[in-house]
Amino acid sequence: MRCAGGSMRGLALPWGSDACMWYLRCVWSHEFAEEPVEIFSEVGADGYECRKVERFRGGRLGWADERHEVGGTRLGEVPVPPLDEINAQQEFSASRIDGDEFERVWNKALGGSED
Repeated sequence: MRCAGGSMRGLALPWGSDACMWYLRCVWSHEFAEEPVEIFSEVGADGYECRKVERFRGGRLGWADERHEVGGTRLGEVPVPPLDEINAQQEFSASRIDGDEFERVWNKALGGSED
C-alpha cells in the first residue's frame, strides 16, 4: 500500500497529509465515447496516484483508490509525469489543484455532494 502512510526524512506521515501529496486536474480533449474527459488525481510523494476520479461525457463519475475500482476507473500503474510533459501533448490540459477541490470532487464521486 503505497499511500497508506509514508515517511519523509524519517518522520511518519499520515495518509492524506498535504506534506506528501499533490493534486492534479487534467482535461482530455478527444472523441472517444468511453474515455473520461476530465481526470482528478491525488498523487503521493513517490509520484503514483493514491486516489483518482474520472468524469465522463454526460457527467458520469468513476473513482479508484488502492482498494477499489468503480465505473471502470483504475489507478495508474506508472508515476504521473510532470505537468509540462502532460501539457506537451495537445489533447491534454493539466494543472495543479488544491486538496479542497480534489476532496469536493472525490466526495461527489462517492455519492456525496460537492459542497
